[in-house]
Amino acid sequence: MIPVACPSVGQEEAHAASAVIMSGMLASGEQVKMFEQEFAAYIGTSHGIATSNGTTALHATLLAHGIGPGDTVVVPSFTFIATATAVSMCGATPVVADVDPITYCIDPTSVAEEIRADTKAVLGVHLFGQPCDIRAIQEICDDCNLFFIEDCAQAHGAEYDGKKVGSFGTSGCFSFYPTKNMTTGEGGIITCNDDDLGRKIRLIINHGQPEKYVHTRIGYNYRLTDFGAAIGRVQLRKLPDMNRRRQDNASFYCHSINRSGIQAPVVRENCTHVYHQYAIRVSPERGITRDALSRDLSSKGIGTAVHYPIPIHEQPVYKDKISGSSCPNSQILSKEILSLPVYPDLTKEQISTIVHALNQGE
Repeated sequence: MIPVACPSVGQEEAHAASAVIMSGMLASGEQVKMFEQEFAAYIGTSHGIATSNGTTALHATLLAHGIGPGDTVVVPSFTFIATATAVSMCGATPVVADVDPITYCIDPTSVAEEIRADTKAVLGVHLFGQPCDIRAIQEICDDCNLFFIEDCAQAHGAEYDGKKVGSFGTSGCFSFYPTKNMTTGEGGIITCNDDDLGRKIRLIINHGQPEKYVHTRIGYNYRLTDFGAAIGRVQLRKLPDMNRRRQDNASFYCHSINRSGIQAPVVRENCTHVYHQYAIRVSPERGITRDALSRDLSSKGIGTAVHYPIPIHEQPVYKDKISGSSCPNSQILSKEILSLPVYPDLTKEQISTIVHALNQGE
């Protein structure tokens, strides 16, 4: 079976983790500090603040921006639910905007339509490795005096106008889950350039204590361990090459898949796509459905995944409790998007097998 995703880890990561064990410092220590500095330098920001996962990165960031009860935050409906639940965790209310049907990222026009008096921020998701329309969303946020927070959980190393995502908004939030472009096992990081915001975030992720046993606000234990940071430092060094291999695999797909009814991902102008997912769109008008294609590939030993089968505004936890656009594009994409294997260690033989299986059904 060719899995839909597979972390690219090996002996270097094992040695790094082993060195942490032998050091006796198993919690958050020097490895975390070095990882934070190295990741911030890679993104091009003043601060990198490591967290226990991507969701806690979002939650801590929103809290540090002062977002809470009575506030609303605009989020895309077509994304992983953590983007919305992090808002709810603050006591604030997510408001959904629709996405662009071509890039699958949050649509600035829909965002502008959802701004209201109680809106405090826009969470722009760089979906599947593709930057959202940063300039357009930043202009909306500037005009309406809103925070623009980047959800970069799927876009490590992606670029917009030659700059890394995570360096544009008031902050950027990354996830290091095992299937991401780089991993720490579980983990996350927040990037920002504002010293005061950085201090607030550090308080929030460490029990609200500026010094040991002195607590100045309600905080949480959202720290990353040295285990994760040591693995992350190795992964960060490998990230440019791992992204290049993802892009090579995506290019092979783009030039080799010739079955009608299958639409390849479209890369936005002036952007670098890093293909956390290679998400094709399967058009039912051509006599094939997304789910039927997924079953066919599975029968041939090829793993696929559906990202995402239920838009946020239709999730049971939010249905009839969340306002915003009816999100027609999100509803259509939830029935047509299928993710193919695109991870760095995919072999030429494997990717050729996948393409043959796709084209064979024509």
